Amino acid sequence: MRTHCREYRLRMFVGVRLFNFKPARLASLITVQWLCGFVVCPASVYASDYFNPNALEVGVSGQNAIDLEHFSRAGGQLPGTYQVDIYVNDNRLSTRDVTFVMKAEKLQPELTPQQLEAMGVKLDAFPALSALAPTAVITDLGHYIPDASSTFKFSQQRLDISIPQAALTSEARGYVDPSLWDQGLPALLLNYNVSGAHTAREKVSGTDDNYYMNLRSGLNLGEWRLRNYSTLSDHNGISRWQNVSTYLQRDIQGLKSQMTLGDSSTPGDIFAGVQYRGAQLVSDDSMYPDSLRGFAPVVRGIAQSNAQVTIRQNGYIIYQTYVAAGAFAITDLYPTSASGDMEVTITEANGSERRYIQPFSSVPVMLREGRLKYALTAGEYRSTNRESSKPAFTQGTLIYGLPNAYTVYGGLQAANNYSALVAGVGHGFGDWGSLSTDVTQAKTRLRDSSQHAGQSYRFQYAKDVKTTGTTFTLAGYRYSTSGYYDFQEANELNPQNFKELRPISNKRSRAQVNINQSMGRYGNFYINGYQQDYWRQSGIERSLSAGFNTSHAGITYGVSYTFSQSPIRGGSTRNDQQLAFNIQIPLDKLLPSSWASYSINSSKLGNTSQQVGINGSALADNNLSYNVQQSYASKGGGNTGSTSVTYKGNYGEARAGYNYGNGSEQLNYGMQGGVVVHPYGVTFSQPQGETLALVRTPGAGGVKLQNNTGVRTDARGYAVVPYVGNYRRNRIALDSESLADDVDLETNAKTVIPTKGAVVLADFHTRVGSRVLMTLRHQGKPLPFGATANLVEESSSATPNEAIVGLEGEVYLSGVPEAGRLQVQWGDQAHQRCEVGFTLPAVKAEAVSALRVLDAVCQ
Repeated sequence: MRTHCREYRLRMFVGVRLFNFKPARLASLITVQWLCGFVVCPASVYASDYFNPNALEVGVSGQNAIDLEHFSRAGGQLPGTYQVDIYVNDNRLSTRDVTFVMKAEKLQPELTPQQLEAMGVKLDAFPALSALAPTAVITDLGHYIPDASSTFKFSQQRLDISIPQAALTSEARGYVDPSLWDQGLPALLLNYNVSGAHTAREKVSGTDDNYYMNLRSGLNLGEWRLRNYSTLSDHNGISRWQNVSTYLQRDIQGLKSQMTLGDSSTPGDIFAGVQYRGAQLVSDDSMYPDSLRGFAPVVRGIAQSNAQVTIRQNGYIIYQTYVAAGAFAITDLYPTSASGDMEVTITEANGSERRYIQPFSSVPVMLREGRLKYALTAGEYRSTNRESSKPAFTQGTLIYGLPNAYTVYGGLQAANNYSALVAGVGHGFGDWGSLSTDVTQAKTRLRDSSQHAGQSYRFQYAKDVKTTGTTFTLAGYRYSTSGYYDFQEANELNPQNFKELRPISNKRSRAQVNINQSMGRYGNFYINGYQQDYWRQSGIERSLSAGFNTSHAGITYGVSYTFSQSPIRGGSTRNDQQLAFNIQIPLDKLLPSSWASYSINSSKLGNTSQQVGINGSALADNNLSYNVQQSYASKGGGNTGSTSVTYKGNYGEARAGYNYGNGSEQLNYGMQGGVVVHPYGVTFSQPQGETLALVRTPGAGGVKLQNNTGVRTDARGYAVVPYVGNYRRNRIALDSESLADDVDLETNAKTVIPTKGAVVLADFHTRVGSRVLMTLRHQGKPLPFGATANLVEESSSATPNEAIVGLEGEVYLSGVPEAGRLQVQWGDQAHQRCEVGFTLPAVKAEAVSALRVLDAVCQ
């Protein structure tokens, strides 16, 4: 039985000559040999069995014996440096090279106190550990930290480190050592979004043309980020250019904050956010592990026809797009500030407009115990209203987390015409959610010199109920006395514009609620409500949207409802209600990745329309999406039709649409994307987020990035990952199946940890060249088995290209140039090395990527 097993292991071992393994990687193949051997040979047979490495020399005389003692034991591996994924208590930290040594017949990692501290270990809690130098090498972790251990899963190249929770800092979960934060490359940035429409109406002479463009440009130099946000809108030749903001920003890591100089907005968690030009220092929650992140609202509505949707915030148009008839949801907003209601305008195909308010504010003011959050602002008030006052002002806010789930906060606003003081408290009620409440005292002097004083009372409530599936709830209410004006009202309202010099309408009370309720397999329900009324003005401003979505057997159903009410002159209100139903049926059996859809929309002030259509996606990476729709409307609406297509490619997104009906035709179009100028050249990209990653794979074009639709490296081997998280570990991975036949990667994944606004480099080492199987002889005999062959690279910074020599002198290498030199070494003596110059044999043009085979003499 033992003889049979030895012969089996010998046959498995010969396979080493066909692969490119570094010395340390040789162990992985032998692990496979041992595992396969166990299937044939019972484990008991291997007890104390010794494999004589000389058996590998049968028929190949003259080779030096190789020491394979490490592999004579099942599961044995060579000590050395391996690139591994590091997990601490099953949480992935990073991927890097770790040196392993053999100790107690087991590979143990070499770690340092500095590395353990970065993992979150409390060094001060262990005297023996804290007494070591930061770079001292530790191989026995359990000796310094009781109950700590490590396990190297060789087949997965994974190092699992187990450390008792008591030995870790409270912020270890998700913690990233600030020394690893990457400020990124110097770069010029441009992000653009262009949309437009050309409309022709039979009943109106001429045509109607609309254009909209926003540009977000920037410059990165070290820690500094220069940014500009501008928009251009044009209606029938009447253009309006708006410089929304220009600012210079950098992070202050020691204070875990951001410093901003120029145009920006104040935080909206305590006072309502306002635009300013000046300076600001504000805490950045993203620098903390597991902290709450900012959010943008989802804007929902129902369009009666192929409509234009325009969204304004603080007077600026921040979004404009075109939607088909039916319910819509806009989720990719780029707000200009952290708060400030959004005005949504829906312009139908016949030119009629509907407007409503989308509330936008933060969740209850809560912080974890011991956390401090602050913001200091000094500057000049900014507004798009030409008649607005623009006083200099200062603002300061402070939030602090107390024990027992309490949070206290306060703030101060001061200008020559205004002052306000706020104080509040928040509390977490466990299963009952969290609540914050505050009161603001304000004094205002309007432009008619009248003096006013008043208070505003506010509460906000939020709850994430996992047991009931309520994923997010925000309820808020504010009541203000007649003499209370917020800072925006104090500067925007001008009594001089009215015949009677008296205070004009200011906010009285406001209520809002946002609920998203999961109902498991029965679907999902949402409701968003808003109400606002004013002093000295009759009528109430209201908006409500609600919907229910579910699916069964792949078929999706949805019901949506919207209600809007706005005051008009004479004390009355204008009310509108809309109800929509839609259903989608998959057509995968007939047309892959496609759906048939039907919807019906009814409006109280309009008509009832029905739509039927087909939509879906195409191409290998689902880059192309399309929609074809035909509609019929009552009350003279007649027949309408529309078609649209969107392509998401490596260099951006393009969309186009056509619709007709009701005596009009419209062609709408759009394009968005980005450009990055960096030290390696210029790279075009899809629409960019705040922080980017530049992928570099020299010479490897067309390589696909995982989890990024349509993103591939360009002809030079560069690509932009448009969205990465600030101060977080981001895994950038390449799809190895998309590599060309003459390209190899040392690793297909990198981890980047960018600071806010950075362009970080994910540099992949590529080998571009032929795959070669070379048989080497030295002094008339095959080179020793296990010798190391290295390709001599011209660049000193090139990644070593090496392989192990097989039984009969074979060596397999990838990324080999047409001509070069190979160095081989099998010992420490001068005579135990040689060198060979080679020129690859010519191959046919259609077989450039084929394996090339040649014999050579090593001298």
